[in-house]
Amino acid sequence: VQLQASGGGLVQDGGSLRLSCAASGRTFSSLHMGWFRQAPGKEREFVATINWSSRNIYYANSVKGRFTISRDNAKNTGYLQMNSLKPEDTAVYYCCAARRLTGSYARLTEYDYWGQGTQVTVSS
Repeated sequence: VQLQASGGGLVQDGGSLRLSCAASGRTFSSLHMGWFRQAPGKEREFVATINWSSRNIYYANSVKGRFTISRDNAKNTGYLQMNSLKPEDTAVYYCCAARRLTGSYARLTEYDYWGQGTQVTVSS
């Protein structure tokens, strides 16, 4: 499966952005989808994940209440709505997909497919 992330950009502190992740190839609806981010000089970290049916959703504590992950299986697309953005949210954001989702959903190794990143910059 191929994943294409888009929607990044420059936004002011407190602003909003919506990232999209378009999937092609293997049936998107059978995959679980996640978002990670990587700030300069830091390791890639978990942001959010959603299972194939949208019944199970998990967030990192740092984004809980501000970010919303969702998906539209009919459009083969996943989304990350980011509100109340902070300068510390500045990072390259990556979408990913997994054939199986376990309790280790925050680990990079849980995911089988990765898209290229999209830069999100939040200015203070």
